[in-house]
Amino acid sequence: MAQPGSGPAARTADVYLLFAHEPYYPGPGTREINTAVVAAGSLLHPRVLQPDGARIHRLLTHGRQPGEIIPLSTLTHELRAGADWPAVGDWERVTTDLVQLIHCGHCDALSLGLPDITRALLCSGPHSHVRAYDAAASEFIDYGPAERAAALADVGTFLAALVAEQDLWPGNGLLAPLTARP
Repeated sequence: MAQPGSGPAARTADVYLLFAHEPYYPGPGTREINTAVVAAGSLLHPRVLQPDGARIHRLLTHGRQPGEIIPLSTLTHELRAGADWPAVGDWERVTTDLVQLIHCGHCDALSLGLPDITRALLCSGPHSHVRAYDAAASEFIDYGPAERAAALADVGTFLAALVAEQDLWPGNGLLAPLTARP
């Protein structure tokens, strides 16, 4: 986990990015990992596509509360349902780079194997709804903002317990954060 030499950009108000990724299994007999939470500073890692990572970092941290977990889908919502992503950066490449950092041990992450509905809620915007068919009851169940908030709170509880022992390490050699707001 936390390692020396992370630099001043390492702890940006203890804000975290949550993003879903292609599922993988870390080893034999392990559970699927399909979502990660990283410290905001990981976006400033030199192995992350730049300046895209720094721009996403600025968007992620601006006006946030310490300890806040921001799903990538929330950033998409804030960027006019994704219409403004081209002006910020290539989020797909940045998250792919982050997964590679995690796999190589160049940053810490809370790696999660979220159930389908929970993952769908966190991959949807803050006001979205996810409908699932309950075959036993022969009806659709609607999951909305309240369930998304509860799922995010559950991840937050798990993350808080983890970082109470040691902060998530964003990696070494981090770049300086951008200061001007887009």
